[in-house]
Amino acid sequence: MPRHSETKILPYSPDQLFAMVADIERYDEFLPWVVAVRIKSSSADETVADLVVGFAAFKERFTSKVTMHRPDRITVDYVDGPLKYLHNDWRFTPAPNGGTELCFAVDFAFKSRLFETLAGQMFDRALRRMTSAFEQRADALYGINSSSAQSAA
Repeated sequence: MPRHSETKILPYSPDQLFAMVADIERYDEFLPWVVAVRIKSSSADETVADLVVGFAAFKERFTSKVTMHRPDRITVDYVDGPLKYLHNDWRFTPAPNGGTELCFAVDFAFKSRLFETLAGQMFDRALRRMTSAFEQRADALYGINSSSAQSAA
């Protein structure tokens, strides 16, 4: 059951980071392994979406519910797919010297022991790629080089 949490100070406003994470429709444009996104329902506070994740010939679809607690938190909960459960938590807090303190946590488990074992072996590397993709997306959208961001965790 992989779990991870980290806190970073990023040179963007909480509103900018909130908007980027909430823009689920564009995940397939920048997140590694996300090959398709389908929004099933959407409102100001909640989106239910299918993500198709692919690794070589392997593709899986999973559905999650994303709840926007404006302006400072986004939670993601698993609805359907190859997992037992999934929970992500994003928190966006103004940093004392500008920018945003971003706290991110993920906790999930696969239904299959084989996938669970494989995920455990690749989890750290895959997670670094995913978090890096979000940071690079923020750089592309908001124009600040990520080398100015500081890691606090």
